[in-house]
Amino acid sequence: MTRIGRSYKQHGLPDPGPRGWDSIVIGSGLGGLTAASMLARHAGQRVLVLERHYTAGGFTHTFHRPGYEWDVGVHYVGDVHREGTLLRRAFDHLTDGQLGWASLGDVYDTIIVGDDRYPFVAGRERFRQTMHERFPNERDAIDRYLQLIRETVHASKKFFLEKALPPLLGAVSSPILRGPAMRHARKTVREVMATLTGDRRLTAVLTGQYGDYGLPPAQASWFMHAMLVGHYLGGGAYPVGGSARIAATMLPGIEAAGGAVITSAEVAEIVVERDRAVGVRLASGEEVRAARVISDAGLALTFGKLVPREAAARHDLKPTVPGAPPSFAHVSLYAGFRHDAAALGLERSNLWVYPDDDHDRSVARFLADPEAPLPVAYLSFPSAKDPDFANRFPGRATVEVIGVAPYAAFAPWAGTPWKKRGADYEALKARLRDRLLGELYRQCPQVEGKVDHAELSTPLTTQHFAGHPSGEIYGLAHTPERFAARHLRPHTPIANLFLTGADICTAGVGGALMGGVLTATAITRKNMITAMLRERGAGRGASAPVPSPATSPAAVASSPPA
Repeated sequence: MTRIGRSYKQHGLPDPGPRGWDSIVIGSGLGGLTAASMLARHAGQRVLVLERHYTAGGFTHTFHRPGYEWDVGVHYVGDVHREGTLLRRAFDHLTDGQLGWASLGDVYDTIIVGDDRYPFVAGRERFRQTMHERFPNERDAIDRYLQLIRETVHASKKFFLEKALPPLLGAVSSPILRGPAMRHARKTVREVMATLTGDRRLTAVLTGQYGDYGLPPAQASWFMHAMLVGHYLGGGAYPVGGSARIAATMLPGIEAAGGAVITSAEVAEIVVERDRAVGVRLASGEEVRAARVISDAGLALTFGKLVPREAAARHDLKPTVPGAPPSFAHVSLYAGFRHDAAALGLERSNLWVYPDDDHDRSVARFLADPEAPLPVAYLSFPSAKDPDFANRFPGRATVEVIGVAPYAAFAPWAGTPWKKRGADYEALKARLRDRLLGELYRQCPQVEGKVDHAELSTPLTTQHFAGHPSGEIYGLAHTPERFAARHLRPHTPIANLFLTGADICTAGVGGALMGGVLTATAITRKNMITAMLRERGAGRGASAPVPSPATSPAAVASSPPA
């Protein structure tokens, strides 16, 4: 198995030389790697990225068992399989064109409600036509829905631009830059859908990707939903070679400027002197200094643990946002087969499976009674999506089945050692594993009896490897209150301490990447997207237009969770 980054336990920290480190990044998720890469490429900074896990990449990493590989967080990405889109050009720039993408084909998602299947066909007009055919009496509602998606995504552009501005300038310009987006963000998905249609089945289908941002319609902000839907309307794609290729292809750009990505290097505390971040202290006790510190560890961990208590209290830094609790936690079944994807008839399209057409009721019922029907099951087929999988693992296939799991059900075992949590914990996992296997067999009956390997991750797995306090997969919940919180931005009240990643933007691949871009922009006070596109275009001899500062950020920010 290839592990990305250099192990602190084996090699210690590299010598930064007399110049020292320009920046330290806590966490090697996509937001942290993007911020580090942009600072290295466009500001010549020597950046030290510190990762607590044994491999870099955050939720883009993969894990292995003999003969198998699974992704843990990247199941598809929109707007990257077509050359020329902003997100594709961003990845080409950050990876020097070394990261390939494979389209999921005509159907990227399939929504299953009861026994009915609704394909999400790539292309806005093809999607419209398909929905018109399935809901002929709701054609006007579908058209209004797509128009509102477009309007909301357009309004998001200046919303994200404001985050990169210095706080005082952002406050002055907030009504102009944030106002239009907030008119959409203050409404929930259910509230907006109720103004468009009274058809419960159409509403269930159109909101059937809510698991991508981890919140059912009555709680989720319409702003988040619109950005996600708009992002995928053109179709989805998967990284060729698996999601670990994302971090592997980004590292060289960081290292070329004298930076390093160090794994198994847990940060215990951010060192603050005279209200200024000056470095970090590792769990080993070693202290590392730099001109600035950038945290990709999430708001809860950064303000709740890493910032010294007295500094956090002095600046009223809270690990939570009122009205935006930690997002849903999840369980994930990883199944392996001694047959390839073609032999098993596995498809590339993701399956979203729902018991009925009321997502909010289904979630509430399950949270009240864990034996109730699963409110959602998400089936992903990475070995069918990745054209290189057969080269790495011939004659094998993998499937993932993901479900909602309240952290409270696993809290009694918090703090116990990984893989040593006792018989009751293993029994709970076995019950959940069997329920998810049952859903897999119901949707893909041809695989029953052919499972060679099956294991389950829980919220404690997420907590252990990612450090998320409640095992949450998407950081802060994407409620209206989350988007109203102006302090979710790169700047913090502590000088030279910056935030990056999903919590300052949105969850998922595109959101985390944009969080990194916003942070690099805030630090350098240069439009990093403009710099990125100019350099990439010059490198290809292209003459693609460069977005203006007022319009460029949201095109990447609208990329959703995966």
